[in-house]
Amino acid sequence: MAGDHLTLSVVIPARNEEATIADTIGPITAALDEADIVHEIVVVDDGSSDGTSDRLASLREQDDRIRGIQSPYSGGFGLAVRAGLEAAENDAVAIVMADASDDPGDLVAYHRLLEAGFDCAFGTRFSSGGGAEDYPRFKLLLNRVVNTVIRLMFGHGYNDTTNAFKAYRREVIESLQPLLSHHFNLTVEIPLKAVIRGYSYAIVPVTWRNRASGDSKFKLQEMGSRYLFIILYTFLEHHLSRGDYRVQGLERGRWRAGRPGHLGARETSQL
Repeated sequence: MAGDHLTLSVVIPARNEEATIADTIGPITAALDEADIVHEIVVVDDGSSDGTSDRLASLREQDDRIRGIQSPYSGGFGLAVRAGLEAAENDAVAIVMADASDDPGDLVAYHRLLEAGFDCAFGTRFSSGGGAEDYPRFKLLLNRVVNTVIRLMFGHGYNDTTNAFKAYRREVIESLQPLLSHHFNLTVEIPLKAVIRGYSYAIVPVTWRNRASGDSKFKLQEMGSRYLFIILYTFLEHHLSRGDYRVQGLERGRWRAGRPGHLGARETSQL
């Protein structure tokens, strides 16, 4: 409901991020504290072989709102995120990358959208006010092709579905279970399920910067069929399930992208 004061769980999957995890968490806690947002940071160690776990233990000694947990699942980005969602204890959850690529100020904007009454807060790097810094050219081209296909298939008016950085009310995540994806295709499964099942969402511009150190865990050659599976799975649910999984009694709609705090006109979706 609008006017809610929501506590926030920030879920961060991390694998071999010893060099970046402190630089990710520090600005997040500072931004959330400045905005007076009650929060916890849940970092899921996805089988790291470096000193990520020790670094998390050190950070927790400085701030007990930081929890480092070992993923109980076999390795995989999606499984690590799922472990974090299961461990989260607050009213809303946000998924943030461990490489300091997401802007903590955008996380505050997401939280304001959820408190305003939206079920989901989505960001786009590809509209006025957003940006993607040092995005590898081939990955950028592939990103735009995939997101265009998804937008045309689902008609949801959103051009950055594949971006992991999003926020949801807790009840949304609970209603989307079971989640199927083991890998980066989870970044598509969660928002598409939320949209086709009738949850409201707002879209605002966000900024992203490529990691300054370490290696990306995303492997293009491993993800094509997995993305296709989840896209087709959700598409078939939308068109063949006759609304069996839609949440009843929700006013369906979205907001166009705009500057945080300055949303555009409400639209009606055909989903």
